Amino acid sequence: MSSATATAGPGRTITTAIPARLDRLPWSRWHWTIVIGLGTVWILDGLEVTVVGNISSRLSEPGSGLSITSAQITGIAAALYVAGACVGALFWGRMTDRFGRKKLFMITLAVYLAATALTAVSFSPWWFFLFRFLTGFGIGGEYAAINSAIDELIPAFYRGRVDLIINGSFWIGAVGGSLLSIVALNTDIFAKNVGWRLTFALGVVLGLVILVVRRHVPESPRWLLIHGREREAEDIVSSIERRVEAEKGEPLPEPEGEISIQQRKNVGFGEIARTIFATYRKRSVLGFSLFIGQAFLYNAITFGFGAILTTFFDVPTGNTGYYFAVIAVGNFFGPLLLGKLFDTVGRRVMISSTYLLSGLLLFGTAWLFDRGSLTATTLTACWCAVLFFASAGASSAYLTVSEIFPMETRAMSIAFFYAIGTAAGGITGPLVFADLTESGVVGDTVLAFQIGAGLMCAAGIVAAFLAVNAERRSLEDIAKPLTAVASASAKAKARVTRKSAGRSPGTAGAAGATGTADAAGATGATGGRAESSSA
Repeated sequence: MSSATATAGPGRTITTAIPARLDRLPWSRWHWTIVIGLGTVWILDGLEVTVVGNISSRLSEPGSGLSITSAQITGIAAALYVAGACVGALFWGRMTDRFGRKKLFMITLAVYLAATALTAVSFSPWWFFLFRFLTGFGIGGEYAAINSAIDELIPAFYRGRVDLIINGSFWIGAVGGSLLSIVALNTDIFAKNVGWRLTFALGVVLGLVILVVRRHVPESPRWLLIHGREREAEDIVSSIERRVEAEKGEPLPEPEGEISIQQRKNVGFGEIARTIFATYRKRSVLGFSLFIGQAFLYNAITFGFGAILTTFFDVPTGNTGYYFAVIAVGNFFGPLLLGKLFDTVGRRVMISSTYLLSGLLLFGTAWLFDRGSLTATTLTACWCAVLFFASAGASSAYLTVSEIFPMETRAMSIAFFYAIGTAAGGITGPLVFADLTESGVVGDTVLAFQIGAGLMCAAGIVAAFLAVNAERRSLEDIAKPLTAVASASAKAKARVTRKSAGRSPGTAGAAGATGTADAAGATGATGGRAESSSA
């Protein structure tokens, strides 16, 4: 079923249908292997973040085995985790585009596992701080490497819903972290200096299971094609096709469309920057808006949720974890139930509507809170409604930046916008919201809600105008690879068009239209809709 042809020599050009062959695959057990091997790391991230927040009070108590204060855990350690995630995303993102998806998603998971294991044996604050940074460093790299691989392996028909559910699975980890903390911190079960260590150890065990599954996930055939390894790409895709045909018991449909690529080992950083900030500047504005909007909305709610419940509703500190677990469930159900609509109704409508709805609902929550109309239970219900839509919107931000830029820049694009969102959420967010949500003044908390809601609505308006209709389209159609070239047949037709234009003005228009359309199809992967590169 081979479909690749090539010209010999350095910088050679190949014509292949491999992207189209991947996109026309029906859903199969093999795709579930990809989801489990790559997507479940978000559960670990949710577990990690939630556990550290919940164990801060226990770690600061005498007898914990670590001389550290609660403020150091929620302040210095949290900031170092965020800084590590930002640095890791940018560093590993560049490495992922250069050296491949599989090599990097194995390395970044190994970094995470080692750092988490060493956090569990912390004996001094400096040790704890160092390995919180390195844990974040590994997680940041995971976001770049994993989102790249998933988008390049999952068929276009399912890509939106799969991406949203995977990114939303962070909140499964958050629920698990909340419940795990309740058990692990119970001194009737575990000693003070043991329970918190076991929470980190569990993360290591889960990570090792993921590592075993991940060994069976192949390198992205799309990445292999561009880097001169088309034979490996062909072997991988042929093997997948055989497995899917055996499972379904019928032959696969023929792929539609080919793409011609001029292979090269690396794409320079300058070219990546020009692509993101010049060629696709409107898409960069979109990515920036989506990440900033969701970061501030989430911080307006989650950063001070515990302080709000204890200050205004007298909820005991030990019970706030139950409320957070309820909020986390609402967060997961958003992408789970709305994900399919991003592939059917479409990206532009769903991204803009989820952002606008969550922002408007948070404005409504702020109004009710200001009037004194809410209890701890009804406020939590309002937060669940807001975050049901916000979680789908936030997950779509990751989906958006992973599919609207050329393949050669995909991991770096994800890393860049992830770093922006993480920095805004983990650094700027606390600076803006800490005093507002903890002051005990109703008007301050209302203002925090309004800031988050306003930025979320603004991002929704930007998406209404700039979001790309990427649903069910090949990645190569959404953003033409930087290495894509017109095929020999397209060039021949273009030459015929030029000759015809010179001979007969009466037939030039028709011939020119045919030649242009064929050339456009040759540089796209599956003959989908063309789009201006400035969009």
